[in-house]
Amino acid sequence: MSPRWSAVSLAAALVAGFASQAHADAIDRRIDALMRKMTLEDKIGQVTLASIAEVFDYDKVTSGAYGNVMNFGTAPEFAKVLAAWRKSRLKIPLLHGTDIIYGNRTLFVPPLGQAASFDLALNRAASEQAALESVAAGTNWTYAPMVDLNRDPRWGRVVEGAGEDVHLASCLAGARVEGLRAGGLVATAKHFVAYGFGEGGRDYDAVEMGEPFLRDRVLPPFRAAIAAGAQTVMSSFNAFNGVPATANRHLLDDILRRDMKFRGLVTSDWGAIDQLKNHGLSPDPLDLTVATFNAGVDLDMASDFFRKYLPTAIAQGKVSKARLDEAVRRVLRVKFEADLEKRMHLDPEAAKAAQAKLDRRGREIAIEMGRRTTLLLHNPKDRLPLAGVKRLAVVGGLADSPRDHMGPHPALSQMGDIVTLRAAITERAAKAGASVDYLAACGACRFPAETDEATIADAAKAAGEADVIVVVVGETYEESGEAAARADLALSAPQVKLVEALAATGKPVVVLLTGGRPMLVETIIDKVDAIAMVWFPGTYGAIGAAEVLFGDVSPSARLPLTWPRSTGQLPLSYDRLPTGRPASADDKWTNKYIDIAWTPRFPFGYGLSYGTTTVSAPRLDKATAKAEDTVKVVVSVTNSGRMAVRETVQVYVNDVIASRSRPSRELKGYAQVDLAPGETREVAVPIRIASLGFHVEDGSYVVEPGTFRVFAGKDATAEAFTDLEVTSGSKVPPWAAPIPCVDRDEAAKPGKRP
Repeated sequence: MSPRWSAVSLAAALVAGFASQAHADAIDRRIDALMRKMTLEDKIGQVTLASIAEVFDYDKVTSGAYGNVMNFGTAPEFAKVLAAWRKSRLKIPLLHGTDIIYGNRTLFVPPLGQAASFDLALNRAASEQAALESVAAGTNWTYAPMVDLNRDPRWGRVVEGAGEDVHLASCLAGARVEGLRAGGLVATAKHFVAYGFGEGGRDYDAVEMGEPFLRDRVLPPFRAAIAAGAQTVMSSFNAFNGVPATANRHLLDDILRRDMKFRGLVTSDWGAIDQLKNHGLSPDPLDLTVATFNAGVDLDMASDFFRKYLPTAIAQGKVSKARLDEAVRRVLRVKFEADLEKRMHLDPEAAKAAQAKLDRRGREIAIEMGRRTTLLLHNPKDRLPLAGVKRLAVVGGLADSPRDHMGPHPALSQMGDIVTLRAAITERAAKAGASVDYLAACGACRFPAETDEATIADAAKAAGEADVIVVVVGETYEESGEAAARADLALSAPQVKLVEALAATGKPVVVLLTGGRPMLVETIIDKVDAIAMVWFPGTYGAIGAAEVLFGDVSPSARLPLTWPRSTGQLPLSYDRLPTGRPASADDKWTNKYIDIAWTPRFPFGYGLSYGTTTVSAPRLDKATAKAEDTVKVVVSVTNSGRMAVRETVQVYVNDVIASRSRPSRELKGYAQVDLAPGETREVAVPIRIASLGFHVEDGSYVVEPGTFRVFAGKDATAEAFTDLEVTSGSKVPPWAAPIPCVDRDEAAKPGKRP
């Protein structure tokens, strides 16, 4: 960059900085002026969040006792709230929150499935679309994204996150927040903190965790979300190291506010303050109110404790007026920074018209999401893509169940809008000149009572008349999401019987798995010709999945978490620490199970395409580097197949010798590349040396000099490597570590689509 342009850029940055500070100062002056007009009731109303109910007291909106509302999801519902608000004295804008987890009217594949795309631009677009649709209905705040890391898919809420890897999760956290903000929503990073590490994969369970692991693995996605503009953080239900997160001053005050410099507001989760009595803190709601508010929660979601008990707590000196003012200022700052006062009007008819305009864009994104998240796991005989098929059998009730396509969070989607797998496959087959026979067999085939052997036998006999059988099995919407932890990830016995009966016909069998997490396929994998994960397809995702089945586009999804062989292997992740006795088939006294392979069924980052791609051994643009440098990892990627493909080049790093045990692999960067048949392209993935460190007990972040082994390939088992020598290290004070996502925008640019 020339000196002239450097000076211009610096001047522009300074002007932007001054403008930003001036805007912040103006907001502070507005808050000061408003605070002088507020009564105690007005202030407590600002830290209260009331939900829609069968009997909702709209007068409390008018009086200011309810300063924020939630779950008035439709425009007519929220219009009633606004009518009450217009009669209020101060007319302070309302935060109106709803759960916009993976869509509103248009449902996309859920977040874990979206993560499988590794496509940040697509994730950003889906989040923006969901925001635009919800804003049209009057929502201005959402309790998303969920940025909890998770290594145990027994946990039902794994469907809401980005999987097990801190780099990918951080990249996606930033992209999703950017999308929500672009669409007009205040975003919430949740759940603070370690909610995804509950014992046994059980929802709401306790977590015990050391500080280095917390800082290395759990907090970076929160930091990325906050850096991208998340203005609110939701505390989690679980106890953390013996103290419930909702009343944990160390988490909310010391770490989040002091160390992470978070300036926004902290909200409790639903009813969490009331539920503290179940943690054994106190049976007295006044005590729970004091503990929570003084720990750093600014907003009470649905317990109604702050409204009822803060006046007494303040009168008795248990909560200071200064603490209340601090919380109120945070709430008001979020409202004014989001310009909510300009959005306190709503025309239900105009909202309906706005949604109609959004439908087409939502459909396009949802179909592309279906294409990019259909995860091909097993295809040893290249049975997919389907070609030359004249008669196809689609089997299983889940193939034609709109509600199960919606997953656990339907938002405002309509079952009548859902394009089911049956419908999508039938339509695409017709274009190929093939007919489709649909056989429900045993419905969802979930419960033993559904194991109607005669019905399964009849379905298998009828399906055997087809050229190829596509069977849809997996989870129903009730078996995934919050409060849906599972002790066993196996397919149900009726589903296994159905697949086995279909395989016994001798016809090719393609299994489509629906659901929100990995499911065990050990009992069927050797009996079928192909297995693909299509998640919960949402409104239009099945169209994209059908296109993948017929080869309109090659599958490009990659696993965002490790897929186990057995539930007993869990928790399981690719980046676990090594052991002094690494697993060996020839030595009993090593780290393994005696009744199952110690390896996963499918590793993190795994996914098949149509045809063959190869990734060359990595080379570096420089063999030595200092802590402040960036190194480019360069590979050549070749498509030797007959179809255009998208490959995700993944770069993993191992600190070979360190002062503490380090994971054998850590994803430090990736890039997506589109390749025509026979094409070879060179890909460069930037890696910051500063991202190769770790935290120690005092909170410092350390990058040690030494040898780092750099692997590149198509999943976490990549073998090709080269060594990098880091000649100088660094040690920075607590919270100065870099956010692990490198060049998020570059990772989101796969180039020309095939």
